[in-house]
Amino acid sequence: MGHQDKRNFSAKHTNSQVNDTIAKKIRLSADNDCISCASAHQVAASLGMPPSDIGVQADLLEYRITQCQVGLFGYGNGGKKINPNIEIAPDLNKHLDKASQDGRISCLECWKIAGSLKIKRLDIGSACEKKNIRIKPCQLGIF
Repeated sequence: MGHQDKRNFSAKHTNSQVNDTIAKKIRLSADNDCISCASAHQVAASLGMPPSDIGVQADLLEYRITQCQVGLFGYGNGGKKINPNIEIAPDLNKHLDKASQDGRISCLECWKIAGSLKIKRLDIGSACEKKNIRIKPCQLGIF
């Protein structure tokens, strides 16, 4: 859903219904009908569910997910939080080249690389942006 589809997120999930347990957790973690990526992942972990299930429920509730942990969306006017001047370390460059296929890498793979190299997830997003690697799919199902 693009910016023109504000508050019509549920249209992506015509065969899904709101789960009251998940909805309650999302509402407790949300602020002004928005839930951060980090909070959505915390809800998923607390319920022992995949993040994609939380993404679907947030969509059904018409909640916007903000502050993507790899910096791709949800920062001031919906923008990115990317450092275009990032210096990509050789080991990160090697990992990204190995993990990306057809100019893409999954969000989950980015998290794994960040964890193994002990670097910030935002740095992975910035490096991918600089290398023209698209991060897709998102663990929460945003893209």
